[in-house]
Amino acid sequence: MTISTDSELEARRMRTVVWVVGLATMGLIFDGYDLVVYGAVVSTFLRDSSHIGTVTPVMAGVLGSYALVGVLVGALLAGAVGDILGRRKVMLTAYAWFSVWMALTAMTTTTAMFGWMRFFTGLGIGALVATTAALVSEYAPKGKKNLCNAISNGGIPLGSLLSALIAILLMDKIGWRGMFWIGALPLVTLLPLAYFKMPESVAWLASRGRMDEARALSEHTGIPIPEAVPAAVGKRASVSEDKAGFAGLFNGSYIFPTIILGLMSATGLMLVYSLNTWLPELMLRAGFNAKGSLSFLLVLNGGSLFGALLASRAADRFGAKPVVASCFAIGAVALVLLTLGFPLAGLLAIVAVVGLGTSGTQTLIYGFVANYYRTNVRAAGVAWCAGFGRLGGIGGPMLGSFLIGSSFALNSIFYVLAGLGILGVLLTLLVPVSRRSHDVRSMRIEPTPRPTPSISSSQYKRNIHEAV
Repeated sequence: MTISTDSELEARRMRTVVWVVGLATMGLIFDGYDLVVYGAVVSTFLRDSSHIGTVTPVMAGVLGSYALVGVLVGALLAGAVGDILGRRKVMLTAYAWFSVWMALTAMTTTTAMFGWMRFFTGLGIGALVATTAALVSEYAPKGKKNLCNAISNGGIPLGSLLSALIAILLMDKIGWRGMFWIGALPLVTLLPLAYFKMPESVAWLASRGRMDEARALSEHTGIPIPEAVPAAVGKRASVSEDKAGFAGLFNGSYIFPTIILGLMSATGLMLVYSLNTWLPELMLRAGFNAKGSLSFLLVLNGGSLFGALLASRAADRFGAKPVVASCFAIGAVALVLLTLGFPLAGLLAIVAVVGLGTSGTQTLIYGFVANYYRTNVRAAGVAWCAGFGRLGGIGGPMLGSFLIGSSFALNSIFYVLAGLGILGVLLTLLVPVSRRSHDVRSMRIEPTPRPTPSISSSQYKRNIHEAV
């Protein structure tokens, strides 16, 4: 077998990173699409009972939460198996699952059936979100992990933006059912591509002791095997480090930060889902027409997409924690500014900043969490924040329906949401320094052995086939 040169390995690595981040981004675009598609069609349900039956504001909030309950369950299930079965299998299953249920949603005729279809769609979305950040973090180059996670998780606001844009341009022609049929496209587009181009995680294979496969895949992809061996740690610490998934997540020094990170994610997602579900309706009540109100949704998600990419560069340089706290604070201030009666251009600019402080902040949170935990609990950590955090997401549409149904003034609703932003700042500041930062100082890093001629060519190909 020919030993690859450093330049060849680097070229392979860059190609692999581009494919992994690209496919991850495409997958999360459909997560973002699902996030906004209900907000884009809910006004239709509220005003016309001929589609799925009578929908009141309270029922609309409940229907909006069904998908989030599914996301919560799907994320926690993926976290339980993602560190054991691997990232690739979970992601491919998730692509197929949520596509099928999006298609079935497009064919519903009752509120009960619509709610169940949204729940089952959420199962696949939750599994996808819980696993994607872990895989991207394990393939991202050192010093660019927050950026790569921001690019891939930027698919969420990009998908939200596309959903709002498609609703503005096409919903009059394709109806709400057409909006959900579009959400089923990954079944015939993304899934086949990911099957052939999405590799398993080299770091995950190594963490499971599958070193022959890890070395073969490392040579094939150019991604080095991270092997960090504790230099002088006691038996108790070694046993702790061996625990994978949720068993390792809720163990020892990880317990407190795990709880705080979960609460932080729940706060962020309550803001995200409140705004993405109810912003069009709030702007309709403020006097804008239907397309004008959807334009605010478009600007909200555009601001979150570009804001998160800029903020991720700062996170790689200064650390994710201060940047996430700052973005929460910026979002809170921007929400208060929406109450001051600015002209339309000013309102749109402020809504873009709100996007950075809400959906954009949540994008940074996923990168923060993925880089916080060690490899054998990383998927569980992201799953916890995506799953437990969905409790806030479930509460978001319901909070909006309560405030609107109780006839709260528009300004008061924005003040309540700004208060959530301040809570997010406080929770972020409570997160301790990552344990991994301390571990690095006490670890002896062993170089990654390159594949040697002792591995036969046929065995090498079999190892790659099993891993890829």
